[in-house]
Amino acid sequence: MIIIIFLSVYLLVISFLIYGFTKIKTYQSIGLEPKTKFSIIVPFRNEAENLPILLASLSQLNYPTDLFEVILVDDDSTDCFEVSGLKFKVTVLPNLRVSNSPKKDAIVSAMNVVNTDWVITTDADCVVNPNWLLTLDNYIQNHKVSMIAGAVTYGCSNSFIHQFQQLDLASLQGATIGSFGIGNGFMCNGANLAYTKTLFQQLNGFDGNDKIASGDDVFLLQKAITRLPEQVHYLKSKNNIVTTKPLNDWKSLFYQRVRWASKTTSYQSSFGKFLGVVVLMGNLCWILAVGFCLFGLIPIEFIIILSLFKFAVDAILIIKTNTFLRQKNHHLILSSLFYPLFSVCVAFYSLIGKYEWKGRKF
Repeated sequence: MIIIIFLSVYLLVISFLIYGFTKIKTYQSIGLEPKTKFSIIVPFRNEAENLPILLASLSQLNYPTDLFEVILVDDDSTDCFEVSGLKFKVTVLPNLRVSNSPKKDAIVSAMNVVNTDWVITTDADCVVNPNWLLTLDNYIQNHKVSMIAGAVTYGCSNSFIHQFQQLDLASLQGATIGSFGIGNGFMCNGANLAYTKTLFQQLNGFDGNDKIASGDDVFLLQKAITRLPEQVHYLKSKNNIVTTKPLNDWKSLFYQRVRWASKTTSYQSSFGKFLGVVVLMGNLCWILAVGFCLFGLIPIEFIIILSLFKFAVDAILIIKTNTFLRQKNHHLILSSLFYPLFSVCVAFYSLIGKYEWKGRKF
């Protein structure tokens, strides 16, 4: 009965997210004359391989070069990287460390030299769409907005580890869009997040959560929604999707997801905490149900019915999201069977364990 109750709540909540996903309309406009000036902030550490690819994609932007600049913040890299031959302004700064979060410190360091009102954060291992800035500019001209969350996807191979990451990220992106659609936005991705410098200053930046290593995106978003909910929007546009690189080994993937999960207990959003608990309990109950079945405590028909219902709602959200992201759904069934165990291990380890990231331990 407990398993049925928790899984029923899980199915209901995911169904609401699917409904919310459909409520957010796709934005297409790129026809207005560009007006908005942007500062693109890119924190990096040992990204000599990836930064030239990012800068090359920024060079292909369909946007006037005098209306944007790039600020690269070097977080104590040990490799060599040089910037040359670019038509837009690029500034390289050292990261001034003052907290337990290198990325938050990097953004604050960049804010000290930003001269535009709009800033965008992205990552060094990303590639942007040619109409990325143009879409943001058009949306800003058409809406009264101070923060805009955008989509992120992986550029990956057909290997299982890559496709597993893509389906996992699609579920997170689907939950993000769905939560905005039902008026409870609580999550975003710092690889594609735009906001005004004025808003950042009004929110006192990352004050209150600078002891947490990650969360430069979601904590700022949740503070903004608390202060100015009507000015925080999700931009659902294929022209605004940022593509990042997947990880190539399970240890790094596990630590990355632990890093993401570790900030959940510090959410300001009650809905975000509630959803985290619902997803954890939904997956944990499915694992327990399978275990009880193996010991003959519950019939296998019960497991089959539970699995079909859970797979159906998960698949609908993921497939809808991947359609928007222009991604395929490779290894969907196998990933759906493996994901509950993976996610439960990540959740519990994030509460008690340590992790490594970019050569540092947290």
